[in-house]
Amino acid sequence: MGCPGEQTRPRKWQARVQQGPLGPTTVVTQARTIIKEISVKISTRITAGISVAVLALALTSCATKSTGAISSDCTKDGLASLTAGKLTIGTGNPAYYPWVIDDKPESGNGFEPAVAYAVADKLGFAKADVNWVRTTFDGAVTPGAKNFDFNLQQFSITEERKLAVDFSSPYYTAPQAVVSYKGSAIDGKTTVADLATAKLGAAVGTTSLNAVIDIVKGKADPQVFNDNAAAVTALKNHQIDGIVVDLPTAFYLSGVEIPNGLIVGQLPSTGKGDQFGLLLAKDSPITKCVTEAVDAITKDGTLASITDKWLGSTAGAPVLK
Repeated sequence: MGCPGEQTRPRKWQARVQQGPLGPTTVVTQARTIIKEISVKISTRITAGISVAVLALALTSCATKSTGAISSDCTKDGLASLTAGKLTIGTGNPAYYPWVIDDKPESGNGFEPAVAYAVADKLGFAKADVNWVRTTFDGAVTPGAKNFDFNLQQFSITEERKLAVDFSSPYYTAPQAVVSYKGSAIDGKTTVADLATAKLGAAVGTTSLNAVIDIVKGKADPQVFNDNAAAVTALKNHQIDGIVVDLPTAFYLSGVEIPNGLIVGQLPSTGKGDQFGLLLAKDSPITKCVTEAVDAITKDGTLASITDKWLGSTAGAPVLK
């Protein structure tokens, strides 16, 4: 059996040849015309077929990017986790607000449990498939075997640490934030412009000091301190209105170190700052898949929603406009 349409061509050729007494020249001319028509039709069908295939491939690629899909081998059944069918995740002992709420990561409440469960979901693990273990910060970053598949407790990605452990791509870039106290001159301010006349301090040689200079651009020069401890002392003594530190430090200082402390707000992001990654054992067989999962929740907007929920306005750290 031939291709569709092939059986009609001989009849068409016969019809044209039998229309009347034709000379050899006329017959040859008609033959050439018909062959040309057939060639054009075949070429058109081939081109159309290729176009459809290319379009389908492009649409598939676009769908993969927009939905944040990961490789087919990065699945629950194919992942070389410590325990087959389970994902073991490490956290601090204890783990603090707002990273983990009430020191209960299994609840899913808090920024890092929410990230962990979102990554697990991308890898095909249900919440019931996740086991939590506790580790010290130092114990996690040192070389050697691990009792977790990945660990998250605000581990900054550094070249030195990469010599001992693996990291996923970043799930968080720490912005700068302004810390003060209730009743201060900047309590309740909502915009960067509101800080123009404030007395702000920061530690020397830090990205926090650069943020005061480059983002706040206050009328007065920032107060420069040898370290954050000296800046905190000045704030406690009400010698300055606020200090600028990275957001994780801001949560700690406002909640523990500074009486009646508060976070006035986050400074608009510049894309710079400490980047946190999920930590894995060196040369872990699942580093690639965990990284793909982090990239996927970044692309599909899940990570942005988690960040806004747990480290934004609801956590007491609104972004200053």
